[in-house]
Amino acid sequence: MYDIIVIGAGPAGLTAALYALRANKSVLVLEKGAFGGQITFSPKVENIPGFVSLTGNEFADKMVEQVIEQGADIEPSEVFEIKDGEIKTVVTDSGEHQAKAVIIATGAKHRLPGIDRETDFIGNGISFCAVCDGAFYEGKDVCVLGGGNSALQEALLLSDLCNKVYVVQNLDKLTGEGKLADMLCQKSNVEIITSTVIIELLGDDELNGVKIKSDNGETRKLDVDGLFVAIGLIPQNEIFKNVLPLDSYGYADVDEGCKTSTKGIFVAGDCRKKRVRQVATACSDGAIAALAACDYIEGR
Repeated sequence: MYDIIVIGAGPAGLTAALYALRANKSVLVLEKGAFGGQITFSPKVENIPGFVSLTGNEFADKMVEQVIEQGADIEPSEVFEIKDGEIKTVVTDSGEHQAKAVIIATGAKHRLPGIDRETDFIGNGISFCAVCDGAFYEGKDVCVLGGGNSALQEALLLSDLCNKVYVVQNLDKLTGEGKLADMLCQKSNVEIITSTVIIELLGDDELNGVKIKSDNGETRKLDVDGLFVAIGLIPQNEIFKNVLPLDSYGYADVDEGCKTSTKGIFVAGDCRKKRVRQVATACSDGAIAALAACDYIEGR
């Protein structure tokens, strides 16, 4: 029996565990993938307070070491279900665990286009966040895949940093807000390519180009150093829909208080409906969810 079970060991989940441990609560952290979450794919991180620069793996290792030092139990397990009740039962591939409260911090996966070797290039030329990684491509040529609001915002930010920005959209027009599209079209270093898909990633260990193909069958090579994929996120919440209110996109439909409508269930990080998804905001969610869970356990 634990006071709190945290599902997910990214920045949100590990921060939640840290705050709960500091409040003298027993904590179990469950993670089916990489400890540290998606930040582990970043080869260099410069926007985390307190660190001039470090790799995503280094940051993840520091967080994991910190919560273990504080007394957390950490288990690599996949969660299948949460059984509600006064005591929560979390069903995993390694058995069942019980706790007084549960914090869901499973994050959201970036949707990938389905191109050969795409996972090999994540962190080696493929990125998902211009705010995080754009500065590493200053003065270089990059490509943005997508045509919605996220893609247009990424391209606008990159246009102020990079020599050339290609925007590749599979549809015959951009689908983001007209104002964003107009701003992008006014950029002299931006080329918008519609009705086109990326069919090949070029390079050995590092990405050095992409091959694209238009609807009419014409192919072209773009010599780029980076590819920013912005074709959507997939929140990892489906298995929790019995205890978690979800919006139409599958995100936990809760506000900054991180409390759900199910007593004793809390949410933190990128799996929550929110505007900004950054390490700093994930950590903030983790702290808020942990303190709310502690208040719940203590009847406050």
